[in-house]
Amino acid sequence: MHGRAQFISKFHNPKKKQLGKKEPEIINSVVIGDYAAEGRCVARVDGMVVFVEKAVPGDVADVRIYSRKKNLCQGVAVRIVEPSALRVNPVCVHFGTCGGCKWQDLEYASQTRFKQQQVADSLARIGKVAVGEMRPILSAPDAYRYRNRLDYSFSANRWLTQDEVTSGVRYTAGGLGFHVPRRWDKVIDISECHLQPEPGNSIRNRIRELALKHEMTFWDPRAHTGFLRNLTLRNTLAGDWMLLLAVGEDRPDDLALLLDDAVAEFPQLRSVQYVVNRKHNDTIHDLDVVVYHGDPHLTETMDGLSFRIGPKSFFQTNGRQAHVLYEVARTLAGLQSQHTVYDLYTGTGTIALYMANRCNKVMGIDYVKAAIDDAVINAQLNGVTNTEFMAGDMKDVFTPDLIARFGSPDVVVTDPPRAGMDDRVVDRLIECAPERIVYVSCNPATQARDLARLDLAYSVEVCQPVDMFPHTHHVENVVLLKRRDN
Repeated sequence: MHGRAQFISKFHNPKKKQLGKKEPEIINSVVIGDYAAEGRCVARVDGMVVFVEKAVPGDVADVRIYSRKKNLCQGVAVRIVEPSALRVNPVCVHFGTCGGCKWQDLEYASQTRFKQQQVADSLARIGKVAVGEMRPILSAPDAYRYRNRLDYSFSANRWLTQDEVTSGVRYTAGGLGFHVPRRWDKVIDISECHLQPEPGNSIRNRIRELALKHEMTFWDPRAHTGFLRNLTLRNTLAGDWMLLLAVGEDRPDDLALLLDDAVAEFPQLRSVQYVVNRKHNDTIHDLDVVVYHGDPHLTETMDGLSFRIGPKSFFQTNGRQAHVLYEVARTLAGLQSQHTVYDLYTGTGTIALYMANRCNKVMGIDYVKAAIDDAVINAQLNGVTNTEFMAGDMKDVFTPDLIARFGSPDVVVTDPPRAGMDDRVVDRLIECAPERIVYVSCNPATQARDLARLDLAYSVEVCQPVDMFPHTHHVENVVLLKRRDN
């Protein structure tokens, strides 16, 4: 539902005083402008720039300031005085507390428009590079139920809702859900998440219900104690599911109670696994995972290729849009049968394998050894024999010695993490001078920074944004660079 009449604000009354606390600074009736970095809106008040959370462009809002510098403030909308025409009613009951879908109150067409603008602004302001062709963003076909992986955390003392606080509740039983933004020790108890299809919600809720019934302890991140710690649910486009339960204590009877029940209740579970993690952090890459039921992996199929997805595997979390993203990259690469291709930050080899049947050979490199192991298995699974994969720090592996051994690249595909490429990797690209570079990025700002350095030798021919994550400010961007022959 759109419009001003239908909108009912969920925010608290900013005029309500809190005894014993300093009165918050409120700026009334701020006219909210467009989105800026990290999904925040920007407004201007008396010559001062104000970055505003929990607002939509076009809103008029009362804004509580929580950080102030000379000519810049940061704040959060605490009351919507006049709602924007772009505003819609969020579908999720956890919206406003859970930080996962910050744009769920903004119509989807406007979300993609702002993402397109974010890409264009980054290339122009940060990279200062000319773009030959800026293509319209490719929207996701599914705005909800698009994720194939969600990671939940158990909490010994969950985050209280505003209604609970108002009614005097001070302590509740354990919760299972997502971390509160900027609160590593607090978890929102999630009843329904709209990002993953069923039976994801049913599996999570069943496990929590059974654990509470049998008084199992939930993880306390401050004391580093408790039995139940993390739950990961993965699924494929074909409807197969994996459950991975991370526990802080090895308690076989309780594990059997939970996992046997899950197997019996949810026949979609093709893989049920667990890991004992006694560390002070949640990473499990260095731990042994135990297969409790079914297969050690799921298999996803795209474009005639099969990819094995294990409990530690990285795989694009929007399967349908991943196919679109890889097709864009492959098309822009302009592959020919004699081409040698380097796939930097290859992960589990998905892009490398997409390229392999259109070129002579592909070298895939990634710093995560487990990902490279998966890439080798995926190549074998698909009968692809013209790929080679190496693990190690990119700046230490992508060297003149490797290029001398494997051959000079005609095309380089690079898909780095959010931090972008190391300066030495950019220098190596300029030195080895491939005819084309296809740069896939999940962070237009660091991509623009790298493009500015590559501009010495390359021109940006095509820019193609792809929306992988509706209701968030995140956007993937694919850029084609061509070598300047001058």
